[in-house]
Order: sequence, then C-alpha cells, then structure tokens
Amino acid sequence: MQEPLKRCGWVTDSPLYRDYHDREWGVPVHDDHALFERLVLEGAQAGLSWYTILRKREQYREAFDRFDPVQVAEYDDRKIEELMTNEGIVRNRAKIASAVRNARCFLQVQQEFGSFDAYIWQFVGGHPIRNRWESLQEVPASTPISEAMSKDLKKRGFTFVGPTICYALMQATGMVQDHVTSCFRHGEIATGKF
Repeated sequence: MQEPLKRCGWVTDSPLYRDYHDREWGVPVHDDHALFERLVLEGAQAGLSWYTILRKREQYREAFDRFDPVQVAEYDDRKIEELMTNEGIVRNRAKIASAVRNARCFLQVQQEFGSFDAYIWQFVGGHPIRNRWESLQEVPASTPISEAMSKDLKKRGFTFVGPTICYALMQATGMVQDHVTSCFRHGEIATGKF
C-alpha cells in the first residue's frame, strides 16, 4: 500500500483544497492576468477562510470578466450594484469597489513598469525566497518585505493590500516558498517541478 503524500498542515481533505495546494500554491506566477486574479481574490479573502474564496473562484471569474483588468477598471456604480446581488461572490461593497479601484491602479503600474509582474517581483529581487519551515507555527503572517509591498501598493492607490494580504499573495504566487519541509511540494518546487 502506497503511503499518503505529506502536505502542509493547513490542507483539508477537500479535493478542491488539495488540488489548489498540490498544483498552484507556491508556484511562481509571472502572468499579469493571473496576478490580477490573485490580487483580487486575496483581497476578497480578508477576514474569511481561503476555502470560502476557493469555492467561489469560478463564480468570481464569471462575475469579474475572467479577471480582465481593462474591463474591471471600467466598472461603474451600476456594475458594482449588480455585483452586490451576485450570490456566487462575497457581497461586500468595499471589497467589490476595491477590485475596481485596484484594476485601475494595476493598469497604471503596468504603464509605469511595463508589466505588473516586473513591479511586484522586484520586492523579492526577481527570484523566489526559499524558506525551510519545519512547522506551520514558524510561517509568519507578514514580513518586512510584505510590509514594504503593502506600503508601496497603498501609496499607488491600491486597497485591501495590508501586509498580511500581501504576504498571502507572495505565498500564492510563489514569490516566497512556504511549503513546510515535510510537504512533498517543498522539494518539487525547489527543483522546478511546477
């Protein structure tokens, strides 16, 4: 009988959660479209469980035009009101308005840096930070880098980008490798098996 794979302790038995952990979390993301999606979803998650957002991800994709920042930046008050009636997403006006505002700021960053990828990855020098945590208790909620990122994003007009949200974004997009050392993905990601 094959021994079950060891995963990070935050992963539940949910196939959706396991799949996210096994295929996405911690994998370096350099696509602006995917980075915008993660930025919106991490902001939506504030105060909620990540599983709640993960279950609603497809509905978010439909509601927010597949996370096209150009389209989302054009949303007006009427569109925000429409989104407030969408039961498939978190119906929090501040979070929905933040997605629209952040899309506009995202486009400005793209203009200034050529891509959001070039901007966001500069905080880690363009390469993932490879941590070697042995337990979940060692993993920080934020770091000086996520604090600097948060400060700069806020200065540029972004909202729902506190240091903890920024660190979660860094983890999700592979800017930082936070799979614990006993997790099978730690070694895979370290050797480039995405």
